[in-house]
Amino acid sequence: MLKADIRRTFLARRRALSETEVQRRSALLSQQFFSNFPVDNWRWLHVFLPIAKQHEPDTWLIIHRIWAEFPQVQLAVPVMQADGHTLRHYQLTHDTPLATNRWGIPEPVEAEEMPPTVFDAVLVPLLACDEAGHRVGYGKGFYDRFLAQCRPEIQRIGLSLEPPITQIADVDSTDQPLTACITPEQVFRFR
Repeated sequence: MLKADIRRTFLARRRALSETEVQRRSALLSQQFFSNFPVDNWRWLHVFLPIAKQHEPDTWLIIHRIWAEFPQVQLAVPVMQADGHTLRHYQLTHDTPLATNRWGIPEPVEAEEMPPTVFDAVLVPLLACDEAGHRVGYGKGFYDRFLAQCRPEIQRIGLSLEPPITQIADVDSTDQPLTACITPEQVFRFR
């Protein structure tokens, strides 16, 4: 399938989910994450904050557990820049004030900026991924540009409410593949 078709199909499927079902699947994603990744070995984890109206996975479940059980792990979240093409990354703590931007994304206010090279792992938003670890997002390329700036050994972990599809037909050279994708049922790892 082509990215545009995948995007349309998976946006519709996600919007059809009830809030209860999104929460159920998000809880399973959180369990898979903590059961299958060496969180206690990481110094920095980059995590996206969910857009509730888009029924994105609720990453607050992961964030709150890290704060409670892994206080040595520092968190950072993205902030879309005014140019509409780039992300900057800011530390997220219990005390970080948040403001919702025009796209409905919570963003930190008055937080310390972090360079992409500090992160040990990035939780990557997506609509779908394929069996080779390629992903389809909202189509703006924010995460591909960001992941290209990170260290080569970084863990690029997708969070998906759905299992992978067989293949994305129109992968291009700037697409940054995932190293793993967590679904509610299992973790898929890619080379």
